[in-house]
Amino acid sequence: MDNLYAYSLLLVIFVGLSIVLATSEIGWQLGVRADGRGGNNISALEQSLLGLLALMIGFTFLMALTRFEERREAVLNEANAIGTTALRARLLSEPHRTEILKLLREYAQIRIDYIPSGKSFAELPTIIGRSNAIHEALWQQAKAAAAQDNNMVPTGLFIQALNDMIDNQGKRLAALRPQTARSLLRSLPTREMVEIGGLLSYGVNYPRLYFRAAGLIDKIFKGASSGDLPVEQPTKLELLVNLRTAKALGLELPPTLIARADEVIE
Repeated sequence: MDNLYAYSLLLVIFVGLSIVLATSEIGWQLGVRADGRGGNNISALEQSLLGLLALMIGFTFLMALTRFEERREAVLNEANAIGTTALRARLLSEPHRTEILKLLREYAQIRIDYIPSGKSFAELPTIIGRSNAIHEALWQQAKAAAAQDNNMVPTGLFIQALNDMIDNQGKRLAALRPQTARSLLRSLPTREMVEIGGLLSYGVNYPRLYFRAAGLIDKIFKGASSGDLPVEQPTKLELLVNLRTAKALGLELPPTLIARADEVIE
C-alpha cells in the first residue's frame, strides 16, 4: 500500500465498523462462556473504553478544526496578495500596467470558476498549470518593467508583491493537500507498516503482545482479579527494513543498519 489515501473513505468506515461489530460479538460470546466470572471488571473496562473513545473524538475534532483554520487562512492570504499585487501594478507605466492587470484578472477568475466543480483547488492540475503559466507571464512583465524603470518605487514594490502572491499559491496548495508526507509514512513503529510498503520500523512486536494480553484476559475470565495481575512491558524491540521500498526511493541503506535488522524484506 504505497498511498494510504488511495482508499475510499466509505470503505475505511465500513471496514472499521465491521471490526468493531466483530470484536463486540467475540466479547459477548466470551462473556457468555465465562458464565459471569470476572464480571467485577466489566464496569472499569467500559469506563476505560468510553474515556478512550472520548479522547479519540476530541483529537479528531481538534485536527479537523486546525486543518480548517489553516486552509481558511491560506485562502485569505492569497486573496490579499492578489489584491496587493493588482494595486501596485497600477503604479507601473504602460504597456506593462494593462497587460499585468489583464493577467491578474484571469488569475483571480480561475480561482472563482472552479468552485462549482465541488473539488479542491489542489485536485485540479489544469488550473494549477494555468496559474503557473500566468506566474511566468507576470514575471516576464516584471523583468521588462524593471529594465525600463528599476526604481524601488513602484517597480520594486510590485516585484515584492508578485513574489508574495506566487509564494501564497504554494502555501495554499500545501494546506489543501491532506496527505501526510510520504517520508513520514516510510518510517513507522509497527512491522505491519513495513510489510505493506514502509521503509523501516523499530518497535515492539504487537502480535506477541496480543497473545500475551489474551492470556491475561483468560485469567480474568477464570476468576482472577485484574488488580492482582502484574504490570508487564515489552522487553524486546525489533528493527525491520524493507529493501524494496529503499530501492523505489533511490536510497542506499548502510550495510551496518541492514546487518543489525531483525528482519529484512527483499
